[in-house]
Amino acid sequence: MIEIPFTNATLPARKHIALVAHDHCKQHLLTWAKRHREALAEHALLATGTTGKLLQQQLGLEVTAMLSGPLGGDQQLGAWIAERKIDVLVFFWDPFEPQPHDPDIKALLRVAAVWNIPVACNESSADFLISSPLINLAHNHRIPDYGHYLQDRQS
Repeated sequence: MIEIPFTNATLPARKHIALVAHDHCKQHLLTWAKRHREALAEHALLATGTTGKLLQQQLGLEVTAMLSGPLGGDQQLGAWIAERKIDVLVFFWDPFEPQPHDPDIKALLRVAAVWNIPVACNESSADFLISSPLINLAHNHRIPDYGHYLQDRQS
């Protein structure tokens, strides 16, 4: 078993928030985002392809759109999380519909857990997350110390 050391990092006060929704959940995410537009406007927004375009049109806010999830957008977001370019993940996933890119979805959720970022997977948890006082504050959290891990592996 590999033992990964940890270190502390700080999520900035202005967060980079990734917004993702499966097809049957896009309208729920759009309704949620409209309700929380004012709070979301304080942060940088990212999304997978179609969701990003819809959010930009509906909210009138700048949204950095990746590829569509099934075409690699979930993996792009996962890479950005690992690079510490995404601070929060809001992912309205559909628990009733099988997804052809299910391994990518699991990988995205796994990397979010590895890098210890806040994750909301439904409307209720997203409400709690966006209304937390921590959403607008810098926040210290524990992350893998990958640099230290690499040094140990080379010794």
